[in-house]
Amino acid sequence: MIRFENVSKSYPGTTRPALGDVSLEIDKGEFVFLIGASGSGKSSLLRLILKEEKPNKGQIHVLGKKLSAMPSRKVPYFRRNLGVVFQDFRLLPNKSVYDNVAFTLQVIGKSRGFIQEAVPDALKMVGLAGKAHRMPHELSGGEQQRVAIARAVVNKPAILLADEPTGNLDPETAQGIMALLERINLGGTTVVMATHAADVVDRMQRRVVELMTGRIVRDERGGGYVTQAIPTVQTTQMQQVPPSPSGPATASFQAPAAGTSA
Repeated sequence: MIRFENVSKSYPGTTRPALGDVSLEIDKGEFVFLIGASGSGKSSLLRLILKEEKPNKGQIHVLGKKLSAMPSRKVPYFRRNLGVVFQDFRLLPNKSVYDNVAFTLQVIGKSRGFIQEAVPDALKMVGLAGKAHRMPHELSGGEQQRVAIARAVVNKPAILLADEPTGNLDPETAQGIMALLERINLGGTTVVMATHAADVVDRMQRRVVELMTGRIVRDERGGGYVTQAIPTVQTTQMQQVPPSPSGPATASFQAPAAGTSA
C-alpha cells in the first residue's frame, strides 16, 4: 500500500535532512500513528506520500505505483485515491456543508446524480445528515472537522492522511473524531495520522511510528505514546492549493525555512 525504501529528503539551506534513510511499509487497512516532536519529519513523510515533493534518495511506492516514475500529468488522478484531513478544517467559508463536500466531486467531474447520492451518504456517515444547508460559521469546531472528514472520504479514497485532526478540539470532541476515523478505518480505508495527542494514541493502541530528527526510532504495533524528550524545532505547514481542472484540491506542504527541517 505504502512503501518507503531508504528514503532521504533534504531542503536547501537546512542543517540536517528532514528524513534520513527511512524505510517503512504500511499495509492495506492499517491505522498508523506518526508521532514525534515538531520538526521530526512527520510532515515531510506525508508530503512525500502525496507526491508534493520528491526524495533526494530512495524510492516510494504508493498503491502499487512507483512515484518517481509517475509523470506530472498523472499526479492529479493519483491523488484522487488519497483523502487529506487538516488540523484547521480548511472549509470554504462561503459554501454550505453540502457544497463543501460536493466540491471535491465536482472538481473531478462526477455527475450530478452521483454527487446527489454520495454527499448525503458521506454526511450521514459523519453524523451531519441534518446540517447539509448550514454554513461553516454556524457549526462547532467538532462539526467543522466532521465536514472536513466527509469531504476527504466522499470519493472513497484508499488512503486517508490526517495531520493533527484533533489538535484544535477539546478532549471530548476529539474522542468523537477519533471514533469516526476508527470507523472509517474498519471500513477498509488505510489511515495514517500525524499527532501529538498522547491520550488518543494510548487509548487506541494502534501501530505507532516514532520519528526523531528525520529517522524512525520506534515502530511498534499496539503501541502507546511513550517517547523521549526531544527539543522542539520549527514545523512545516500544510497549505491548501487551488484545485486544477484535472483533479480535486489536495494538500500542499510548505517547505521549511532555511536552517530547519520538517
